[in-house]
Amino acid sequence: MKFKNRRFLSKILSPTLAKKKCQSLHKKNIKVVFTNGCFDILHVGHVSYLEKAREKGDFLVVALDTDKAVKKLKGPTRPVNDLKSRMQVLAALECVDLVTWFEGGNPIPVIEKLKPNVLVKGGDWKIPKILGSKEVLAWGGKVFSIKFIVGKSTTSLIQKIRSL
Repeated sequence: MKFKNRRFLSKILSPTLAKKKCQSLHKKNIKVVFTNGCFDILHVGHVSYLEKAREKGDFLVVALDTDKAVKKLKGPTRPVNDLKSRMQVLAALECVDLVTWFEGGNPIPVIEKLKPNVLVKGGDWKIPKILGSKEVLAWGGKVFSIKFIVGKSTTSLIQKIRSL
């Protein structure tokens, strides 16, 4: 499959280049929002969540777990889509401004690197348990836990497919 408009691929940056981009945004007083996760099979729950996250600021950064981290977190059959594919799908969304990744299942090093003004996670996370919340709050940022759409998850979608 060939994309006629591949400009969305320019939204995918290494953590080092993402840091430079965020530093530039901070100098312009642009509010950077950060979220992270697997985003393995994109569904309406993800899209709704990302749109709500974007509303918390001016520029949304999504950091993805590597394939190795997803496998460790979700089990041997995951991820369904590899990191490159997941990044491309997320970068194609209008509400997402930048896509990067992090190693080892721990987003704190990339959060510290990018210094977002806002950190967002899904509603199953209580703010004190969100990785990076202490760091973001320490530099004066805000942390939010956004409600999920009930019944919309990658796990439930996979279970539904398997039952067909």
